[in-house]
Amino acid sequence: MLTGYYEPVIDGSFDPTSAYAVPLYKRPPDLENVVPEAERSAQSSGYSHMRRTATGLSPYATREDIERGALAGSGLELLYLADPVDAFFLHVQGSGAIRLPNGRMQRITYDGKNGHPYTSIGRTLIDDGSMQRDDITLQTLTGWLHADPARARTVLWRNKSFVFFRLLDAEAPIGVLGTALHPFRSLAVDPAFHALGAPIFVSSPAMTHMGADGFNQLMVAHDVGSAIKGPERGDIFYGTGEAALVGAGITKHPGTFFVLVPRSAS
Repeated sequence: MLTGYYEPVIDGSFDPTSAYAVPLYKRPPDLENVVPEAERSAQSSGYSHMRRTATGLSPYATREDIERGALAGSGLELLYLADPVDAFFLHVQGSGAIRLPNGRMQRITYDGKNGHPYTSIGRTLIDDGSMQRDDITLQTLTGWLHADPARARTVLWRNKSFVFFRLLDAEAPIGVLGTALHPFRSLAVDPAFHALGAPIFVSSPAMTHMGADGFNQLMVAHDVGSAIKGPERGDIFYGTGEAALVGAGITKHPGTFFVLVPRSAS
């Protein structure tokens, strides 16, 4: 199963205002990795990060806890956005370009998470009958959430996972290997099954929005994601901005991986 991800461009501010009141947080000093970042997608049930206390490790605050004020007053606010739904999907994508009021762009990137397992809100809405599987795209999901902010908040809180960010001075977003992501060349995989850095030829004739012959491209395993689990799962990086959002949002197609491995020296 192939999906897509992208780097959103979102209006925001370093200073809180009446228009920009939704904080993005930098990594707390008491957050500790339980597993290496590159292996966090393999943690399907346990914690990937926890809180270091005087008596040992304990679970970190959930998304609901944090949005109710668990980190308020800690000085961890990095930037502010206008829309909590935009903030949520920025967490899902893991990086973004923030358009500041003076027009300057500031990239931010993933710098850890609260360690709780990722829960797909799309799957949640399918399971409770709120949306049909065939109707869900990133665009329809965003529309459903914007239609009723109070209803949306309770759904978003069902994903307990919460991401922390840092400022990024770079010309492109970066993946877990610390290298730049390239549209239609960078692939997020589950490193429990595919080596990071491996070349993988991806073929999906069903992706006809990419052309009459579908999608056939040599890619590199540059990245990981909490929702990318299993040997037959890949997330294609579409690039930055609105066009990338549209393409990534409609990508949910079967495909085939041809993994290139070194010829044995023997």
